[in-house]
Amino acid sequence: MTANASDTAGRAGLVQLDVAMPIWDQFFFVAPLVLVGTREPGGADDLAPKHMVTPMGWQNYFGFVCTPRHGTYRNIQRDGVFAVTYPKPDQWLEATLTASPRCEDDSKPQLQHVPHSRSAKVDCPVVAGGYLYLECELDRFVDGFGVNSLIVGKIVAAAVDPAHLRADDRDDQDLIHDAPLLSYVSPGRFAKVQDTLAFPIPKGMRK
Repeated sequence: MTANASDTAGRAGLVQLDVAMPIWDQFFFVAPLVLVGTREPGGADDLAPKHMVTPMGWQNYFGFVCTPRHGTYRNIQRDGVFAVTYPKPDQWLEATLTASPRCEDDSKPQLQHVPHSRSAKVDCPVVAGGYLYLECELDRFVDGFGVNSLIVGKIVAAAVDPAHLRADDRDDQDLIHDAPLLSYVSPGRFAKVQDTLAFPIPKGMRK
């Protein structure tokens, strides 16, 4: 039987989802979790958790999904910069606090409980204790994904905790075991990634 001999080959018993409505809350999937830092119109700091994030290609571009209804979008549209913190597994509380809703005056007083400072290059808030920091200048908005948009930034500065830095004399599996990663298991859960295996990449495969 060829790979396309039957549309149902190897997929018997699957539940068909109604794509007339969003499907993403009907199953779990693994995603990164980052905290995006921007500046409010009056100069105050804003931090927001995002999990629909990804490198944009092999070069130094970073993208995440947002919506024009959020302050993060409007702040980046105005200032053209943002910063990204990759939190460690024990920083789940800080991540939760950045997701707190705004008050009637549009402030987020919970951020006073999140240790943070301003990044050196783009002057946007970053959370203390993260393992990776990216500073980005706005490259483009791609609107039109329903109510959402893709925000793409060019990375102009980056820094990583030495415990998370890959090295020729250090096994990758040992590195991740000693310096685990925080993963968001959407919707509404998180995990500590510590035990990993090398992926069996075929010989000769290229980027």
